Amino acid sequence: MSPSRRAIFLLSPLAVCIFLACATCTGQAQSTTPPPVIDHSGSYYHYGLAKLYESEAANSGRQDLATQAIEQYKLALDADPGSRMLQDGLANLYFKLGRVREAVTAAQSQVTKHPEDADAHLLLGRVYLRSLGDGQGPQSTEMLQLAIAEYEKIAVLKPDDIETHLLLGQLYGLNHDSAKAEAQFKAAQGLDGGSEEVVLSMARLYSEQGDLRRAAKIIADVPEEDRTARMSFALAGIYDQLNQPKDAVAAYRAALSEDPDNTDAKRGLANALLKDGQTEEAAKIFADIVGTDPQDAESLIREADIQRTQGKYEQALATLKKAAVLAPDNLELKYNEALLFDALGRFDDSVNVLKAVLVATTPANGKYSDQDKSNRALFLDRLGIVYREQHKTAESAEAFKQMMALGGDAQVRGADGLIDTYRDAHNWTAARDAAAEAAKALPKNHEIQLAYARQLADTGKLDEGLKVAQAQLTGTPEDREIWFTIADMNHRARRWNETAEALSKVEALSVKKDDKVFLYYYRGSIAEQRKMYDQAEADFKQGLALDPDNGSIQNDYGYMLAERGIRLDESVAMLKKAVAYDPQNGAFLDSLAWAYYKQGQYVLAEDYERKAVLRSGTDPSVLDHMGEIYLRTGKLQMAVVEWQKSLDEYSTSLPPEADPADVAKVQRKLEGARIRLAHASSPTTK
Repeated sequence: MSPSRRAIFLLSPLAVCIFLACATCTGQAQSTTPPPVIDHSGSYYHYGLAKLYESEAANSGRQDLATQAIEQYKLALDADPGSRMLQDGLANLYFKLGRVREAVTAAQSQVTKHPEDADAHLLLGRVYLRSLGDGQGPQSTEMLQLAIAEYEKIAVLKPDDIETHLLLGQLYGLNHDSAKAEAQFKAAQGLDGGSEEVVLSMARLYSEQGDLRRAAKIIADVPEEDRTARMSFALAGIYDQLNQPKDAVAAYRAALSEDPDNTDAKRGLANALLKDGQTEEAAKIFADIVGTDPQDAESLIREADIQRTQGKYEQALATLKKAAVLAPDNLELKYNEALLFDALGRFDDSVNVLKAVLVATTPANGKYSDQDKSNRALFLDRLGIVYREQHKTAESAEAFKQMMALGGDAQVRGADGLIDTYRDAHNWTAARDAAAEAAKALPKNHEIQLAYARQLADTGKLDEGLKVAQAQLTGTPEDREIWFTIADMNHRARRWNETAEALSKVEALSVKKDDKVFLYYYRGSIAEQRKMYDQAEADFKQGLALDPDNGSIQNDYGYMLAERGIRLDESVAMLKKAVAYDPQNGAFLDSLAWAYYKQGQYVLAEDYERKAVLRSGTDPSVLDHMGEIYLRTGKLQMAVVEWQKSLDEYSTSLPPEADPADVAKVQRKLEGARIRLAHASSPTTK
């Protein structure tokens, strides 16, 4: 078969139609020069070969065939130089082959010849977009401006084209011109308000502007029956950022109803359920994901985290080992591993994991991105906490100082951690000095200023501390935290009238449910401390009515019942919930141990009290309880040791934590135990 017959044979009827259309749309301008002679047959022949070579080059990846396709386009244009179709085809081929410079030249030639040709501008715009994606720095900025210019022209030529308005809006967004971006998205919205891309583009713009509520509203305003799976998924993600887990759960469920195989939506639903306290259902979803895809490391990590919070430590370790095979360098996995070792009391192992990550993620030039700083702060914070649990004050302080050096939010949280470390070590002067230094470095940060005020009050400078706290008041709803700090400082000084006055200010500003719950909890705790048990119980019940799973209220309420020796079954049930909520909380563990002790379940009491001592070994009341339990189980010598530790801690405690009556009780217990030991060790006489 001759080349010409072969080419004609390979061309489809559609190609023939395109060719015929090409022959009639050369767009020749009026001129005294005779029009060029068009060789339709030659143009048709070379165009057919160009398409054949282009197709074969795409299938085989052979560069020589691509070169042949270009040459055939050029020959076709020699035969029909005014053909827009051939000119566009050549420019498009350059574009597909990544020969950007030649694509730009060809496309620019087209728009010069045909300035009102929207397709020609579209081709050039696409070339610039491609270049924008490949370039960086000044070149990328230049290409962005060129792309914007082309799509602005296209928007004028094609005012009713939704895709053009959307793309131009996205380009304006890349150029940080939010107002123009919004105008283009609204133009698209006016053409089709229910379009998925229009709605998602508007939501994305508002999200990038930090207006998450407006972003959520854009999607939520679309009737549920008209929302696509992508809309519901995007809405769920926004609710995640707004910390509205119940709304996120509903949106993820809607997305899955439209797209049941979407693993990202399943994972998002499970995470939202976790945030909403629906742990069991979240665990089932993660297990389902892992069952379908055992290589899903992220879901394995989440599954291990749930197992840890459920107290299934060995099972969690096994799950993390599976994940480590798939993603050995995953930072979230390492962090969860450190948490798990901490939960098991394997503090050295936890420290080793955290230190290894910190070393591995230290850049050679010492410069961190914002994400690197965030990750590093997280690991340093945990390292400081683990060292604190080991009573390694110097090491803990150093970790928090490194955290502070990162600046920003890490500086604030690091300062808080440093102050807590010194307080835990009963080094009150160091805590006050650390707070003073942070307050000087961050004079406009209310959180740090309030921390400084607390340290002043606790070191005998109450009036000075109150003055610092009151200076933070602004007459806005943000004053709630400040009034609470003022109330707490007065409470610790046992200035009850001043405490009540400040709490009335707090109450007036407590609009959110969580704020009200905490107010009931705090008032109940004060009433319990003052032995106003009926009032305390009323406050605790009001708090639980709003938040039935609140661990802090369950702890204080349950402990109050246990301490009084009443309704012990109810006390134990409440305290078990509190411990399940936070298994590593020393105060919660101590309360449950004490309730078991009151019930006469001494084995359980000893087990939980040991865990409490591991977490809160500097709390004199925890050590006192350990001594009581040892005495009851016949371990008199061990009881003496714990009571002596308790007195030692009381001797360095602040007045609010060292009630003279409590200290005297421990002293009597210790003296009585020592007398009994002396009698037991003296030789018997016959």
